[in-house]
Amino acid sequence: MWSPINMEVRTLAGATIQVSDDDFEAKVLKSEGPVLVDFWADWCGPCHMVAPTLEEIAAEKKGSLVVAKLDVDSSPETARQYGIMSIPSMLLFVNGAEKRRIVGARGKAKILGEIEEFLATPGSSTAAG
Repeated sequence: MWSPINMEVRTLAGATIQVSDDDFEAKVLKSEGPVLVDFWADWCGPCHMVAPTLEEIAAEKKGSLVVAKLDVDSSPETARQYGIMSIPSMLLFVNGAEKRRIVGARGKAKILGEIEEFLATPGSSTAAG
């Protein structure tokens, strides 16, 4: 049965991208704009709690922010490289450098408050660094 809520979920689903050990450098470190990477795992309850929030942020900030998801079980090397000890952990990369680290499930306002200064404005190719 159709409802506005179901429509919203369908619209938001898929706004994030998947990254792995194999393509992390190309999709995140060499990105032209800021990338917020969600380090998560399927067995992690808090990761599932924050996932819809990240989809919403990805949809709303399209053009100024890419939100990527990296499964720490299938891509452990990147998680090790960045010292991920607790999930969910969200790392913001700008021009290939880590600028912010948010550990634990957070609400939309908290996440945006942490990263807002680094977001590119639509039509701009630069962000604060």
